[in-house]
Amino acid sequence: MTAAAPGIPGLRKAAAAVLALGLSAALAACSGDGGGKGGSDPKLSVTGAYVSQPPMTDMAAGYLTVRNAGGGADELTSVTTPLASEVTLHTTKGTRMKQVSSLEVPANDRVELSTGGDHLMLTNLSHRPKVGEKVSFTLHFATSAPIEIKVPVEPTTYRPKD
Repeated sequence: MTAAAPGIPGLRKAAAAVLALGLSAALAACSGDGGGKGGSDPKLSVTGAYVSQPPMTDMAAGYLTVRNAGGGADELTSVTTPLASEVTLHTTKGTRMKQVSSLEVPANDRVELSTGGDHLMLTNLSHRPKVGEKVSFTLHFATSAPIEIKVPVEPTTYRPKD
């Protein structure tokens, strides 16, 4: 029996090592993407934002691109600005414009609001903005924190470069 006794501590050490290795692998699998869900969170940014100088005093259009570098989708649910008492989201299919309650921002993709396509409609303007003026916008999302941006007013004929 004395010969078997030294083997038991060795067996315990081996079992502890296997258990530790197994736990390490399990923890790594659970947190490999940044804590379990970090890789599936949206990571939003806004580029190319502008407002066309409105031809009328009570309505303007806004354009921008929301990029999502994250692995989870989000939705643009609303936009607020001191320039207008109401901002609505619109899609355009062919020649038909339709107001929508939100615009999807797919994972690892973008939603582009551009002339002739999806866009913002600003109504009941506080004043008619001039070219060169900067307008504050706050973009609100279903899951992400709001994003605040300063948007330049561009001439009605402005077309952004790719």
